[in-house]
Amino acid sequence: MRNPHAGEPFELSDAVIARHLEDLSVPALLLSCVHLGETEEERRAILDGPLRPQGIYLNEYQGFMSAEDQAAARELALGVIARWRDRGCPEPDPVPPAMLEQMMDWAACEDVGADYVPMMLEEMGLDGRDQRAVEATSGAADYPVVVIGCGMSGLLAAIRLQEAGFPYVVVEKNAGPGGTWFENTYPGARVDVGSHFYCYSFEPADHWTEFFARQPELAAYFERVMDKHDVRRHVRFSTEATGATWDETTATWTVHLEGAEDLVARAVVCAVGQLNRPSVPDVPGSFDGPSFHTARWDHDVDLDGKDVVMVGAGATGFQVAPTIADRVRSLTVIQRTAQWMFPNPGYHDETGPGVGWAIRHLPFYGRWFRFLIFFPGCDTGLLAAKVDPDWEPQHQSVSEINEMVRVMFTEWITSQVDHDPELVAKVVPPYPPTGKRTLQDNGSWLRCLTRDNVELVRAGVDRLEVDGVVDTDGTKHPADVVVWATGFHVNDLLLPLRVVGRDGVDLRESWGTRPRAHLGVTVAGFPNLFLLYGPSTNLASGGSIILASECEVAYAMSCLTMLATSGKQTIEPTQAAYDEWYQRVQDEVRTMVWASPHIEHNFYKNADGEVHILNPFRLVDYWAWTREADPADHVLA
Repeated sequence: MRNPHAGEPFELSDAVIARHLEDLSVPALLLSCVHLGETEEERRAILDGPLRPQGIYLNEYQGFMSAEDQAAARELALGVIARWRDRGCPEPDPVPPAMLEQMMDWAACEDVGADYVPMMLEEMGLDGRDQRAVEATSGAADYPVVVIGCGMSGLLAAIRLQEAGFPYVVVEKNAGPGGTWFENTYPGARVDVGSHFYCYSFEPADHWTEFFARQPELAAYFERVMDKHDVRRHVRFSTEATGATWDETTATWTVHLEGAEDLVARAVVCAVGQLNRPSVPDVPGSFDGPSFHTARWDHDVDLDGKDVVMVGAGATGFQVAPTIADRVRSLTVIQRTAQWMFPNPGYHDETGPGVGWAIRHLPFYGRWFRFLIFFPGCDTGLLAAKVDPDWEPQHQSVSEINEMVRVMFTEWITSQVDHDPELVAKVVPPYPPTGKRTLQDNGSWLRCLTRDNVELVRAGVDRLEVDGVVDTDGTKHPADVVVWATGFHVNDLLLPLRVVGRDGVDLRESWGTRPRAHLGVTVAGFPNLFLLYGPSTNLASGGSIILASECEVAYAMSCLTMLATSGKQTIEPTQAAYDEWYQRVQDEVRTMVWASPHIEHNFYKNADGEVHILNPFRLVDYWAWTREADPADHVLA
């Protein structure tokens, strides 16, 4: 069988191919051409030649190559591709491992490092295999599983359970899959990780029409994946789980459903996520007009010509405001603190037809393009997030690198609004960069704020009145519509589920304000329970939450495989492993900027100012730790 990443045969003319090449990343294109070389000499001529990337940076797909070098590279590639076409588009011979490492170093403009190479090879799957697939497991048929949630993580878990042979049912409160991408239909909703990386490693997509896909395409992607893997027949849509209770005598979980009969299973995978329940502040007063949270956008409300007050301007408000500003009569944005943002001029760029064509037809182009999206943002953000305790002043930045980031971000922001000192004072944050979620900017947000009908108010909300919102400075802002862009209950994990484990212990009550799980997945005292996107798994320093979920699911499946093949009834982490992991996480997270006492209104922090939702470790380390469950860290009974 032909490797699905090796390119489908085609018969296009040179002129048509040349037009497609104009849409492509030149470094990824040249790496594809390396695979097309008929001899090692031809391959090395590209890798050792003068046409090469000059640097690597997040979302910069051309490697800072000059226009002249890009043109020369496309001309070179056209010749290589045309000769391959004329040979009938044969599947390329495998590239030796040593050369693959050289290709990574060439693309990264640095030594990728021995610890990263295995992860990147697994992630790219150049041999055409899904290296994270789960083999059929002996005994799996005796361990039925309930998956709560059919968002990105729940769907992934279902696919892996099906591969292994575990009977499973998925319960999903919504009418379709996708989780946050099913629910968040607000204007301008789009992903902030490159589309060609924000997809399962084993289900890359050639259909993306934008480099950062919008919500309809993302929702459609998860629908297609669900149907391709025949998961739909296992899902009970429009069915909400309210909790789960462990029965020690039968070693089973009873999953309670709202308005439906309970389900009984040997294991539960809880994939409700952290962006599951919208947070609307409890504000005194009442407003008579339409009012809704962005995650529950009311599309029946016509915003044209209306006075709109939007409360909050984090990642969501950042997308909503520029999208609706030209429709409304006025837009007032009430934001407590400014957000740091970094430049991404291509944030709204369309891919062009050449990109999808190349992924389908040029050997491994899509795989190397994924590398160029992934590697520059893999763990590099941790450097700027690490606190140097000797650095001063800590309220402005937390290290020399963090200060460099602050200067770069500040220059980007002020370069767009330097004609308006009052606006500059509002949009340049006073706290260390990367301490809160950093947003991507192509200029649309700041352009929006300079419109005559848009006002940014740096304040909180004091109260609602029938016809407007009064801020904490006492100013009333008239409104026909109020939009709450106020985020989610991210620190109240598993809300609203009530999960009761051994000895009648309620999980959320036992956690209190300090949720924890071994490797973010398993909990002592709660046998056969697996959390996805659980405590200490969110990312604030790069990567993709889909990659994190693939790691978590791999760990959960390793535990389930250990359980099924042992013939035992239960598996859970030892108390020592559970406690030691929590301490490691907390020791590390306290050294990061996210925990800085100089940052207020940070959704990463709980009410006590502690951070329990973020993973402070390198992705490559978390990947290594979750590939296979360590029997010494678990109790089988």
